[in-house]
Amino acid sequence: MSTQQNHALPLSAAPVADDGARMVIGRDGRIIHITPDCAAAIGTTADAARGQSFMDVMQFTDPDEALRPAGLFRSVTVNQAADSLREGLHEIAVAGASRPVMVQFDRITAPDQRIFVVGAVIRDIKGDIARPDAEFTARMLQIIDSLAAKDKPAPPAKISGATDEGELRHFLNMSNDVMAVCLRDGTFARANSTFNQTMGFSDSELQQMTFMDLVHAEDKPHIRNSVYGMMHDETGDGHIIDIEARVITGGGALRWMEWRMKRNDSTIYIVGRDVTATKAHEAALRRHQQQLDEAQAIGHMGHWQWKVGTDTIDFSDEIYRIFGANRADFVPTLDKINTMLHRRDVGRLMQAFQRAIIEKNNYDMEFRVIRPDGETRYVRCEGRCELDEDGDVSALFGIMQDITERTLHERDLRSAKEAAERAYAAKSQFLANMSHELRTPLNAIIGFSEMMQRQLLGPIGTERYIDYIAGIRESGEHLLDLISDILDMSKIEAGKYELDLEELNVAKIIKLALHMMEGRAQESQIRITSQIGNDDRAIIADRRAVMQILLNLLSNAVKFSNRGDAVQVECADRDGYVVIKVVDNGIGIPANKLKDITRPFEQAASHYTREHEGTGLGLAITKDLIELHGGTLHIESTVNVGTTVTVRLPFDAYAHVKKRKDIDG
Repeated sequence: MSTQQNHALPLSAAPVADDGARMVIGRDGRIIHITPDCAAAIGTTADAARGQSFMDVMQFTDPDEALRPAGLFRSVTVNQAADSLREGLHEIAVAGASRPVMVQFDRITAPDQRIFVVGAVIRDIKGDIARPDAEFTARMLQIIDSLAAKDKPAPPAKISGATDEGELRHFLNMSNDVMAVCLRDGTFARANSTFNQTMGFSDSELQQMTFMDLVHAEDKPHIRNSVYGMMHDETGDGHIIDIEARVITGGGALRWMEWRMKRNDSTIYIVGRDVTATKAHEAALRRHQQQLDEAQAIGHMGHWQWKVGTDTIDFSDEIYRIFGANRADFVPTLDKINTMLHRRDVGRLMQAFQRAIIEKNNYDMEFRVIRPDGETRYVRCEGRCELDEDGDVSALFGIMQDITERTLHERDLRSAKEAAERAYAAKSQFLANMSHELRTPLNAIIGFSEMMQRQLLGPIGTERYIDYIAGIRESGEHLLDLISDILDMSKIEAGKYELDLEELNVAKIIKLALHMMEGRAQESQIRITSQIGNDDRAIIADRRAVMQILLNLLSNAVKFSNRGDAVQVECADRDGYVVIKVVDNGIGIPANKLKDITRPFEQAASHYTREHEGTGLGLAITKDLIELHGGTLHIESTVNVGTTVTVRLPFDAYAHVKKRKDIDG
């Protein structure tokens, strides 16, 4: 029959068998009583088993069934044995025996709430296993009490007190504490030799002095009030006070003393201890701590320690400042620190701690702290492992340093470096574009001029020269546009571009721009339409700049549209702004180029540089001119679907221009 099956048998209230093979186990798991028959049954002797842990004496066939685990991943300890041993019938393996021994375990509780486990060897199982009744429990408790009475140690013999005054004085003189007796008026009556040596006064000198004569002048008011209160306490004798004061010795030295005084009738008993060295040590510690705090504050660095298994981390004052917390209001626990970390750094910090504990290695990392005021601080953490006597990690400790200024400075340097690299790349791209843009019209100008100069086709009156003159004119105008864009961009970047503000009609200037682009649009078979919501809308702006904005946007729309496409200009009023949209259904701009398209010398793609003329300054100039008016430029585009450029210009740009001048001084 298995242990599991026996344990499941129903229990009756019948009395248990005799005590021939029984044991009693205390709550600490040790066997306090065992009969010889029981000891022999489990393969030992009563003398060997008594006082031992039952787990050292008995080997359970099925420990998982017999013992209840104390906790997850924890084994049963001796002090938890009575609570962990399950009641019921369990098999005990006996060395050299052919079959295991069956032992029934039951728990009994004494009137004083002491808990014991009784084990009984069951030699023949014929039915239900009886539970211990009141009579059996009383008998077992009587055995336990009798054992306790045997082991109770005899009371120690009393030592008679020293009654001889000379003998007592020997003891007092051997003490390292200063002792004295003063009368009600404060004069010394007696003192031990330690008092004489420490204070530097002989008995005859002390007889002419009072206790207050020893105290430093600055401490006398405090001492006097305390002693006065003790002497006039209405509660009676036995009043004790503890005070700390400086004294002046007979040699003029200053000493710190701790005093304890007790009143008995009109007599004061005094015991003192020299704490000068302790005070000096405390002062040195305070000085060193102050120096450490100042050094940590200068370096924005603090120290910390975390004992493995606990929740609280010990912070120095500087780390509280780094976290923007107050020591009085903030208890640094793992959970609270996690809530203050940037969400992407929480897992990294916990992984670093776990890896350090497992690998027993030092580590360093950087993370971000979100202070209670919302400010983000960058922190560098370096940690070390503290090992116990078994070589396991018992604590982690290290330093944290606020590196926010350094991190932001490095970020600014990286941004400046990237900007410089982009500018250098843009300059290189610009020069590559200009080498083509400038050579093409110049070759035409030079070539046509040379042919006319040499009259290669005949006299000057030949009609072919008229076409050459037109080519020279167009090339010259193209060069003028290129140079104008470059000069405008230079003036804007240098802050030298001044707006000439005046009142102008938006509808009229849009229609004029459409008329100027009509010829180019017809050449490309592009249809341009307009939809103006308010023909009378007037704004305060720079006429030339607004015209250049419109022409640049219309020129791009026509340039990057396919034959037969349409370009539409829309104008409407909003709250304090006029909104102008230029919509085309041309080739579009790739999404990854939208953020760069308004930078100087940038174009949507390298192959556009070859297919479409231009410096890449048009949109950059347009954006800057709009922002000089206090407006905004927004571009939406999808490749092979089209582009929508939205311009918002304030009704009155004067306020923005004035504000910008005030800021620039």
